[in-house]
Amino acid sequence: MNAPIEEVSKVARPSVIQLNIKEKAALYASYIPLFKEGGIFVPTEREYQMGDDIFVMLTLPDDPTKYAIAGKVAWITPAGASAGRVRGVGVRFPADAKSAELRAKIENRLGTALQSGRPTHTI
Repeated sequence: MNAPIEEVSKVARPSVIQLNIKEKAALYASYIPLFKEGGIFVPTEREYQMGDDIFVMLTLPDDPTKYAIAGKVAWITPAGASAGRVRGVGVRFPADAKSAELRAKIENRLGTALQSGRPTHTI
């Protein structure tokens, strides 16, 4: 007699996305200073829900370092969004020292551009 097959529940692993930002203008458009810890917009066709775990390997302009961000989806721009916005998700940085350093690095790099009224991928 065959033993019943037990279904093993799968633990959802965070998806991994690599994001290479090559220009300061692209960094401005992607950075999300509205999140207390900072965040980054990631263009993607994949479906996500608010609060989903996501792992981003981020490179910044003129910086060979790869920054590993284990964040959460905190913004969703769906397909067909108004004003021709790019489909994707905003990833909120975790509240840790490494992310605080990354946020400071991004904000220093952007400088006065952070005060610009130019549209971004999120606002």
